Amino acid sequence: MASAGYSSRLSIDLDAVRSNYRTIAARVAPARCGAVVKADAYGLGVAPVAAALGREGCPVFFVAQFCEAERLSGTFGPNTEVFILNGIDPGNEAACIAHGFIPVLNSHSQVAQWRAFARAIGRPLPAALQVDSGMSRLGLDEKAAAALVDDPEFPRDFDLRLLMTHLACADEPARAANGDQLARFRAIRTRFPGVPGSIANSGGAFLAAPFHADLARPGLALFGVEPGPHADGLQPVVRLEARVLQIREIEAGTGVGYGLDHIAAARQRIATVAIGYGDGWPRSLGGVGAAWHRGVRLPILGRISMDSMAVGLDALPHGALQEGDFVELVGPSQSLAEVARDAGTIAYEILTRIGPRAERVYLGAVE
Repeated sequence: MASAGYSSRLSIDLDAVRSNYRTIAARVAPARCGAVVKADAYGLGVAPVAAALGREGCPVFFVAQFCEAERLSGTFGPNTEVFILNGIDPGNEAACIAHGFIPVLNSHSQVAQWRAFARAIGRPLPAALQVDSGMSRLGLDEKAAAALVDDPEFPRDFDLRLLMTHLACADEPARAANGDQLARFRAIRTRFPGVPGSIANSGGAFLAAPFHADLARPGLALFGVEPGPHADGLQPVVRLEARVLQIREIEAGTGVGYGLDHIAAARQRIATVAIGYGDGWPRSLGGVGAAWHRGVRLPILGRISMDSMAVGLDALPHGALQEGDFVELVGPSQSLAEVARDAGTIAYEILTRIGPRAERVYLGAVE
């Protein structure tokens, strides 16, 4: 049961997270396998998730921002590397060094900023460099990266730990763009001999071996979502449930919810469930998605409100669901991918939008 004060719960199986890490690590070996735990480990709680991955020997963590890296402090060993994917904000240089975090330098301004600080303290500073191999999001182009490494003062300013890029279409293995990006990245890597390379995200980990390079950096796949058509062996990690607040019967012709978008065609039993778009449950699921109870689909009726939604109970026997019971929103009957499909979005968005009003309940080994 959810703790007092919570009307919904997100159960997180840390043993399944660890199993998924082992599956992916075996898939990319002999490359190393890191873990992307940005956005509070995709909404699951970065401290317990990172601790579980650390117990599996994960050597490298990636976050998006400095504030996220700070929350990792104390959850990893002295030999673990923490990379900040968005680089550094002005003024964070000293704190980044003090914590031992490694910024990913993505632009001319970030390179200049880190170089100036290195010169101010008189030693080369650890960094990763991102190059743009075709996604046009972050990173230096090939010409700018080559100019940087050809600078004779480069070794004086930078202790380059990683050269990385990001795949735009890794979830679509047949896309020619994947091979094009790999070829561009390999060409750039020739200018950086001895520097480890990383190109594989979750989808890339399940592409052919050349995509694995020296270090894979899976994210959502660790949490049980298949990043492509051939990503087998992953275990589901999360289960989302919400409490039934009220059960009622309505007469034919009665409207339900804002705008009265649902009109009962006949006498109908409905339940009001304690989850809404204020909890991150997509409003677009209104009239399309469903909750589940003991394997029975309960369609969402009408619009989803901020704190609640209505579902139909006619497929259940009378008394099978009571006020105070929980219905399943993500779990054995309905995966994150299926919810995302019905909402017209992706599993990443569904998971990261689940708000703090859902109690996080951790299953498996927790320190």
